[in-house]
Amino acid sequence: MNFTFISAKEVTEKVLKKESFFILDVRNQDAFSDWKIEGSRVEHLNVPYFELIDGADKIADQVPKDKDVLVVCAKQGSSEMVAQQLADAGFERVFVLKGGMKAWSECLHPVKIGDLKEGGSIYQFVRMGKGCLSYFIESDGEAIVVDPARTIDAYIDFAKEKNVTIKHVIDTHLHADHISGGRLLRERTEAVYNLPPKDAEEVQFLYEPLVEGTDVSLGNTSMKAEPIYSPGHTIGSTSLIVDDHYLLTGDILFVESIGRPDLAGKAGDWAEDLRNTLYEKYKQISDDLIVLPAHFANISELGDQGQVQAKLGDLYKENAGLNMGEKEFRGAVSENLPPQPNAYQEIRQTNMGKITPDADRQSEMEIGSNRCAIHG
Repeated sequence: MNFTFISAKEVTEKVLKKESFFILDVRNQDAFSDWKIEGSRVEHLNVPYFELIDGADKIADQVPKDKDVLVVCAKQGSSEMVAQQLADAGFERVFVLKGGMKAWSECLHPVKIGDLKEGGSIYQFVRMGKGCLSYFIESDGEAIVVDPARTIDAYIDFAKEKNVTIKHVIDTHLHADHISGGRLLRERTEAVYNLPPKDAEEVQFLYEPLVEGTDVSLGNTSMKAEPIYSPGHTIGSTSLIVDDHYLLTGDILFVESIGRPDLAGKAGDWAEDLRNTLYEKYKQISDDLIVLPAHFANISELGDQGQVQAKLGDLYKENAGLNMGEKEFRGAVSENLPPQPNAYQEIRQTNMGKITPDADRQSEMEIGSNRCAIHG
C-alpha cells in the first residue's frame, strides 16, 4: 500500500485551514453533482470508478503531482483501488478518505462560540458534510444539547471531557433533513427531551413540551434557554434565546438565507407564518443577539474556526430573505425551491417514532446536503 488513510476529522481541519488540495471523486456523476466535499481551495475531478478499473493512466495528466490528492468514494473500498493505481503511477501524495463520504456525512467538529455570564460556555458542533449545526451549552456541571445529530457519541464524549452531565436535550422543530439524536441521548443519559408540541402531535414517544414561558436552566445559575415560538419552517418551530445573548434560530433564519416552509407540504399555509416570525416577532427582540442557526448552506458562511454565526441586526441589513416585499417573499419561499432533502418523508417518520430503520438505512437516508434553506 503506497497511500495514506485520512479521517473525515482531518479533512475538516484542512478545509477550515484553507489548505490547498485536490479531490479525485470516483462516485457516479449524479452522486458527485448532488453533493461533494466543499472548500475554498479545493479542486475536484470526478471520474466514476468503473471507468478506472483498467488503470488510472487515462487521468494521469489531469491529476497534479505537486498537491495532496484525496481519493473519495461512497464507503472507501473503490477509492483504495484507485489510490493504489495512482501510487503505482508515481504519485507520492495520495490519500484515501477513511470511511468514504459516509464518514464525511457523519463527522462532527466542535467549536467554541463564547462564554456564558456566570461561567460555562456554548459550543457549536459543525457537521461539515451535511451542513447541520447542533449546540452544546454547559454551566455549573450541567449541559443542554440542542438539535443533536444521530451520532450521539460525540456529545457524550464531549460531556465527559468537560466533566458535565447532559440534563436536557432539545429539538427546535421536527427535522426533515436528518435523523435526530434526541431520543437516543435521552435513553443514554436520562436527560429530559423537549419538543415543540405543535410538531409533536404524531410522535410515538413521551416528551416534555418546549413552549414559551417555560425556560430551561442549568445548575444553580441564572442562565436560561428561553423558548420563543417562531413558526414558519414547521408549524411548531421554536427558537431559543440563551443567556440573553445568543439566538438559536433552528431552521427559521440562516446567515445567508431563510428557512423553507414546504417540507410538510404546507408552503402556502406556512409562508405567512414564516414572514410574521422574521419580519415581526424577531424584530421585537434585541438586534445585538448572536444568531446561531441549525444549518448552513455554503462554505462561505463559516468563520475561521468553522463557526457559523452573525449578529441579528447585521442580518437585517445583509440577508436578502429579510428585505423583501410581501409578494416577493411569498414567491421566494414557495416557488423555484431547491430539491427537497433526500428521503425527507422517511426521515420525518423516523423522527416521529413511526418507523425504525436500521443503522445502514439511516445512514443512506441522510446522504446529501440538507437543503433546508430557500436557496443553497
